[in-house]
Amino acid sequence: MFNRRDFIKGLGLTSLGWMGVGASALGNELTQASEFQNPQFFIPIQIKGKVRSGGKGLAGVAVSDGRVVVQTDKNGEFSFTSGNDRDFVFVSIPSGHVIKKQENGSALFFQKIEGGSSSQSFLFDLEKAPHSDEKHQFLLLSDTQIQNEYEADQLLSVAIPDVQETIRSLNDPNLFGIGCGDLVFDRLELFKEYNQGIAATGIPFFQVIGNHDLDFQVRSDGQTTSTFKGHFGPTYYSWNRGEVHYVVLDDVFYLGRDSGQKYIGYIPEEQLAWLEQDLAQVEKGKTVVVSLHIPTYTGAVTRYPDRDTLGGTVSNREHLYRMLEGYQAHIMSGHTHFNDNMISGHVYEHCHGTVCGAWWSGPICYDGTPNGYAIYEARGSELRWKYKGTGLDISEQLRVYDKGYHPDFPDFHSINCWNYDPEWELSWFENGMKVAQPMKLMAKDPWSMELHTGPQLPARRTWVEPQLTDHMFFFQPNSTENLVVEAKDRFGNIYTKKV
Repeated sequence: MFNRRDFIKGLGLTSLGWMGVGASALGNELTQASEFQNPQFFIPIQIKGKVRSGGKGLAGVAVSDGRVVVQTDKNGEFSFTSGNDRDFVFVSIPSGHVIKKQENGSALFFQKIEGGSSSQSFLFDLEKAPHSDEKHQFLLLSDTQIQNEYEADQLLSVAIPDVQETIRSLNDPNLFGIGCGDLVFDRLELFKEYNQGIAATGIPFFQVIGNHDLDFQVRSDGQTTSTFKGHFGPTYYSWNRGEVHYVVLDDVFYLGRDSGQKYIGYIPEEQLAWLEQDLAQVEKGKTVVVSLHIPTYTGAVTRYPDRDTLGGTVSNREHLYRMLEGYQAHIMSGHTHFNDNMISGHVYEHCHGTVCGAWWSGPICYDGTPNGYAIYEARGSELRWKYKGTGLDISEQLRVYDKGYHPDFPDFHSINCWNYDPEWELSWFENGMKVAQPMKLMAKDPWSMELHTGPQLPARRTWVEPQLTDHMFFFQPNSTENLVVEAKDRFGNIYTKKV
């Protein structure tokens, strides 16, 4: 239950993580105090340790500090040289083992490196999963993005109960979650309320850092992640479930204190070098799922060709794509507050609609996608997915508007099929007879136009405006008697709407 008194109290205190690194105000003081001191010299730290399960060492487990990746030997032991510029040692949890949780509900797969010691030892005790994880599911929640008491209340009293109900209906012991960035909206003290919601789901969540999850007013990108790390650990890492290898990357590159809050989508060389090592341990042909906040690419580039895309796509994405060659690759992103499925050769990118919709201003994102989240199912190496609107049944996968409702196409009925990709098939039926397929046109969603157009709407976020999308369809039926629209997704699931 959301507690107003606790919320107000939380705003007045630093939200300290287990590292002792607090909210942005404290982080800024520490940063500003040390910025002009002499730079700290690199000091090597010898790392050694063991990964075990049931008292026995586990061989072949990837262990990393974010720069070096090694595998455990036949006894489950590992060793490598790290340094005082590294924060964590972490394991890529192997398939068939339990994902442990922190108290805040997020996954626990890492331990902190203490900078004052030249040699440190780590023990990772893993637990064998009681069920095979060859089949498993995960939820992807993008842009919860809470900024104040009202939005925290919406998250805790509306969105999270919907997630809890979905978890009950899935009834999957292997279920986990991914928080795909912008967990909060610049108010890092609200990680407390975000964590409260995540912990209430009862499943472990892996967290992605977003552009609104950063410590701003620092001089460089490298200083922006202290508070996030204090709550959630590394900003890039990997794990395994069944036949699927999962990766999280940090693709938000902050341009520095003098830029205000400007950033670009960019994956630094440090992460690319780490990913090369990580993927070298993954057999070609396997399914690899990469989660990051800023999408590598979206249809908005062609919908709005005059807009600057540096903050909305990843500028060095082609290098990531090349690293994913030979794998069944899926990229999970958020950031945009619209739903977009992009297929580029061997890479399928899912840019998700958001939990907060159009920044908690109403029931839909500005492309008409319902506020919500995605449900993914892995069957061996095959991945399937659906989008779940908050407060809607999972069968709700499209919205049909009557003739005349769309102001730009007054002579047509219109359809918004928000999770559409080219493998979907849309048709309409009159009196039980299939007539034809509707036309797909770049257009705005008419309900979004009604809710969001103009400087006074929506009342909570007046800067929100309806946006063009590539999942609008139009048709002119011969008769409105017994008029039914049908959509079949790429997996053969059929969804119908009677008009």
